[in-house]
Amino acid sequence: MKTSVDVHTYLEQQRLKVETALQSVFSPDWIIPDKLREAMNYSLLAGGKRLRPILALAAAEAVAGQAEASDRALHFACAVEMIHTYSLVHDDLPAMDNDDYRRGRLTNHKVYGDAMAILAGDGLLTHAFHVVSEAAKSGVPAERVLAVVRELSQYAGLQGMVGGQVLDMLGEQGTTSLEQLEAIHLHKTGDLIAFSLRSGGHAAEADDRQLEALGRFGHYVGLAFQIQDDILDLTGTEDKLGKPVKSDERQQKVTYPYLLGLDESRSRVSALTDKAAATLLEAGFVKPDRLLEIAKYLLDRDH
Repeated sequence: MKTSVDVHTYLEQQRLKVETALQSVFSPDWIIPDKLREAMNYSLLAGGKRLRPILALAAAEAVAGQAEASDRALHFACAVEMIHTYSLVHDDLPAMDNDDYRRGRLTNHKVYGDAMAILAGDGLLTHAFHVVSEAAKSGVPAERVLAVVRELSQYAGLQGMVGGQVLDMLGEQGTTSLEQLEAIHLHKTGDLIAFSLRSGGHAAEADDRQLEALGRFGHYVGLAFQIQDDILDLTGTEDKLGKPVKSDERQQKVTYPYLLGLDESRSRVSALTDKAAATLLEAGFVKPDRLLEIAKYLLDRDH
């Protein structure tokens, strides 16, 4: 099935859709301290690829076979971007990665201070669950909304992204094995991508087989995405990445290029992308084309 627009146009259209929705996730009627609202929006509205929310929208399309199905996934898409943003705000803190720039401008704590950055991240995290609950207003059945709440707490929490961040923090060059590194990437990055896809599936009322396939696709794509990030940290430019390059090397982080070299790391990205595509095609989705195109786009990206 041929898609109506190329993947770059699609990604830009969906990015703008997500950007518009993100601007209204904090109700003007809510009494929120001005500085907290400003700090949260500083990072949430800072731009970026919006990959995770776009995957949620594309997954809903894949299940239902109609572009309009993505509208029902929009609350879930916004929630996952809020979770992702909070994780970046906290990652950048001096006690974590100690980064000064994110997406081409000063990190949150460099503008608002460490304490406000921590609270801004906390605010984004907790408000994401409120945004998920609002999906019922878009016609998503209550049992599906509850399932997404449960999965978000799992994929973003102790056995998911947070657990992966801890494993990453504890990893050291010379001691972390390839198997341990894969676990770090699968949980730190892959779990939230898998959740994004599954949430879109829930919005379109996917069956169990489809949800399982979306989760596996997400883990393959998430691992490939993180390996590609490791590669770009060595081979990319600061202008394209929006942050300093070779930061992993300076912090002596364990990466795929460190353990396997660049050529083998690139081969892993390609193999994982092929596995992701096979997973989708075997599951019998109505319209998997967009997800397949996005997977290929991620393989070829340079930022």
